[in-house]
Amino acid sequence: MVCHIFWCHPDAVKLVNACNLVFLIDSTYKTNRYRLPLLDFVGVTPTVMTFSAAFAYLEGECLNDVVWALERFRGIFLRRDVLPQVIVTDRDLTLMNAVKTVFPECTNLLCSFHINKNVKAKCKSLIGQKNAWEYVMNAWGTLVDCPSEQQFDECLKRFEMVCSPWPMFIDYIKDTWIIPHKEKFVTAWTNKVMHLGNTTINKYENFHLFRLTLMN
Repeated sequence: MVCHIFWCHPDAVKLVNACNLVFLIDSTYKTNRYRLPLLDFVGVTPTVMTFSAAFAYLEGECLNDVVWALERFRGIFLRRDVLPQVIVTDRDLTLMNAVKTVFPECTNLLCSFHINKNVKAKCKSLIGQKNAWEYVMNAWGTLVDCPSEQQFDECLKRFEMVCSPWPMFIDYIKDTWIIPHKEKFVTAWTNKVMHLGNTTINKYENFHLFRLTLMN
């Protein structure tokens, strides 16, 4: 019985090996005629153009399923010295753990668009004053854009001071994002790697949906 399917075009294999610096991996669930999870691998050229690198239909969404797909993706690289240096994903913990397992030497960045979307939604649910939302989100943006590790603690203290009337929001920010993942989205750390300006997968989602339409 066929459980998983991984495929890529021969020209994509050439591009993957020539443009190996940054890849974006996005997953969709049950949006195709087969009702199967689909992993979409997108490559980025040095001129910041994108190309479809590979696809995988998976039987399930557990770690072993995703690791299988990433191992197949790793298999199309012809040399160990051309493996991805940066992989951008959303905060899908299964996908993140699979990236860590299969590509332990690369840097996994988190999609800043999805993070900001989640933080904004939580801000509106925990902070009842509408006139404070923009003020709080500006403080969050300043924290995320902190330019150096040395300044980060000071920026975090200023953010906590701004949000002091809403301690539950501060706890959410620290427990969900800052403590476990700050190295994956705060500028002070992301600027240490060559990501070619790719800190989000959002701008490729419309293209991704178009490909799904063709597959259906």
